[in-house]
Amino acid sequence: MSESQEAAGKKLLIVDDDERFAERLARAMERRGFVPVVANSVVDGIRLAKSEHQEYAVVDLRLQDGSGLDVVKAIHEYSADARVVVLTGYGNIATAVAAVKVGALDYLPKPADPDQVAATLLQSSEEGGMPPPPELPMTADRVRWEHIQRVYEQCDRNVSETARRLRMHRRTLQRILAKYAPHA
Repeated sequence: MSESQEAAGKKLLIVDDDERFAERLARAMERRGFVPVVANSVVDGIRLAKSEHQEYAVVDLRLQDGSGLDVVKAIHEYSADARVVVLTGYGNIATAVAAVKVGALDYLPKPADPDQVAATLLQSSEEGGMPPPPELPMTADRVRWEHIQRVYEQCDRNVSETARRLRMHRRTLQRILAKYAPHA
């Protein structure tokens, strides 16, 4: 059975405060057979977790109004069998352990490849370990570009602040931002 057939009609809650990323991920997961619903805050994520049974969820670790781990707890409180993946752009071992302790199936870095997210959500419990690598992973240039765009958005599109946080020269960042996203 293919991944998209296995996921057919599966309800998926996506909780991420980066609205553009959440919508792109929702469209990509829909193409893989999921039925996504998007929330952009801890409050909305918990509300949706309480309102109906969740089969699958993808939750950002850091949301503007709090921790995604609160959403993961709420999902498991109301849907104990839900399969949850936590995404973050700020990965470290302590937060990965915390995510797994509250019930996350796995912890993936942002920007996450939709194929990897789907494979992780659909991975059977007997398989254990890491899901197989994606057929066409993002190129290093694309991952770099996505990361820069995310930090730029988090800095309210302030080039100087983004450059400072990325520890790069402002003009270098301006040249990168002026270019189109690399393919694949």
